Amino acid sequence: MPSPLERIRPYQHIFDRATSTEGMDQLRKSLLEAPVVQKGDYHYFVHPISDGVPMLRPELLREIVIRIVRKADLTDVDKIVAPEAMGIHISTAVSLMTDIPLVVVRKRDYGLADEVEISKQTGYSESEMYINDVREGDRVLVLDDVLSTGGTLTALLDALDTIGAEVVDTVVVIKKVGGVNKVEESGYEPKTLINVDVIDGEVVIVDEDGDD
Repeated sequence: MPSPLERIRPYQHIFDRATSTEGMDQLRKSLLEAPVVQKGDYHYFVHPISDGVPMLRPELLREIVIRIVRKADLTDVDKIVAPEAMGIHISTAVSLMTDIPLVVVRKRDYGLADEVEISKQTGYSESEMYINDVREGDRVLVLDDVLSTGGTLTALLDALDTIGAEVVDTVVVIKKVGGVNKVEESGYEPKTLINVDVIDGEVVIVDEDGDD
């Protein structure tokens, strides 16, 4: 099986060009410009990575993919696992760069053999998700867009543990600090690319341990 470096070698010119010309600061800049809306008591920033709006620019997505590949442990990873909907564009791009197959955790059931149901609770909703094609012994990389209350990610990691899959690494693009985080309470330690808070209606970069 090719090593992580061998997997990305065909795309090294893209990595080199992006690093030299874009300055690797598109994510930070885009977050500082993100509008914030309020849903009840919950302050929610609107961002192309987490919401699909405003328009997602290729240079931002490319920077995020490069940083994920650099930060994640890709050692012998069999599958990338990502929840819909906003984990799909990130994980698809990483899959294309690494040749690692992608499993999308869906919000609807298909009734396939070995399908696993997940009940998740976020800061503003409750719902079910469904995992297919992840089996005992699989080595997986979990990717997601935002870690806020941690409801979705905790439910997903617990389900993978129940299945018997080995979570090699977990990477989230943006972490919103402050408040209750179910992932931290559960003892999981996902890596993040950047940490933010929302103060007085604006996004503030925190970067306690997120920015690499």
